[in-house]
Amino acid sequence: MSKIFTVFGATGQQGGALINFILQHETFSKEFRLRGVTRDASKAEAVKLKERGVQLIEADMNDPPSLRPAVDGAYAVFAMTNYWDKASAEAEITQGKAIADASRAAGVSLIIWSSLPNVTQMSNGELTTVHHFDSKAEVEDYIRSLNFPSSVFYLPGWFMQNVWHGFVPKPKMISVDTVLFPFAWPPDLRLPLIDVSDTGKYLAPALRDPAKYDGARLVSATAHYSAQEIVDTWSRASGKNMRLATGNEAEQFITHPMQREVLRPGPLFVKYGYFGPSGPQDLDWTISQLEPADTLTTWEDFLVQNGPWDFE
Repeated sequence: MSKIFTVFGATGQQGGALINFILQHETFSKEFRLRGVTRDASKAEAVKLKERGVQLIEADMNDPPSLRPAVDGAYAVFAMTNYWDKASAEAEITQGKAIADASRAAGVSLIIWSSLPNVTQMSNGELTTVHHFDSKAEVEDYIRSLNFPSSVFYLPGWFMQNVWHGFVPKPKMISVDTVLFPFAWPPDLRLPLIDVSDTGKYLAPALRDPAKYDGARLVSATAHYSAQEIVDTWSRASGKNMRLATGNEAEQFITHPMQREVLRPGPLFVKYGYFGPSGPQDLDWTISQLEPADTLTTWEDFLVQNGPWDFE
């Protein structure tokens, strides 16, 4: 008999990608019955999931009692929160702990938490304002304390899909043949890029053998790309000349204080790295666990698949 797999964020990027992966997977599609959690089951994305056979449950992470039906009888839970929904670390921590508590009370056997490194700890207190990383890490620590039969922690890199995210400035034509990439990144700065559509590929090993990966952190990305590689590859894919911004050029794109930490990278990216000093080795380990058939999407693949690229 198939087991219930509850997926939070079912109509979002990570949850939606995991659902797509399982529905299309020869083994997992038979092993699991999917239950998608959303705040509004009437919206178009939710209706489409229902038409594909996903059970839809309405729940609000800010209302803990509403989470009980979402996890009741579930074998596995994919849990995630959106820091930017309230832009509050306290709110995100409360939401994450509420999901964890409801899942533990329901007897869930496997919980997968979408996490990130604790930057305050990683930097020995040098960096204390990367709240959207630290809040997820705090929830991870809490989940570990609950002693689930199996808990797995999924740490995705920088989404390739950020190129069309409203918070991230878009490349801009500055002459008839030149496009400005609005990030003042050093050319050798390395960033782990992930196509969020690949989410299920990274989680597949833990779904096959939860006990083996109990407590594991799956640092996930296709590869670390240098800033120069990012713009050079986009130049090839678009047929236009793209270059990195200077510090002064990046300033004109900043409309929110958090953007300054990204467009003009601080110590997290430059000194410690997105995943921390051991990030490259941790990523190599995660990739070594994947099935050979689960080919990861490269940055160039992503750009070609989503082209043509027109810049204003």
